[in-house]
Amino acid sequence: MTTSSHTKMLKQLKNKPAILKKFIKHNTPKPRSHGRNTKHCKLCGTTRGMISSYGLDICRRCFRLNAKNLGFRKYH
Repeated sequence: MTTSSHTKMLKQLKNKPAILKKFIKHNTPKPRSHGRNTKHCKLCGTTRGMISSYGLDICRRCFRLNAKNLGFRKYH
């Protein structure tokens, strides 16, 4: 379950407190301390294709778009 669908359901269940309590108990996203979902791209928010070297913490797609602005040069 994604975070966006989780928050949509919370809005829908606002008027039903008993069902809301059970929903929160079983369906809220768990806080993560390690793994893929702990790192997010600073620019687009995706968790796939992360480049964390040099403290960049951006995905490969955003890196390709912003490499020159970040000071990287392409050597042939």
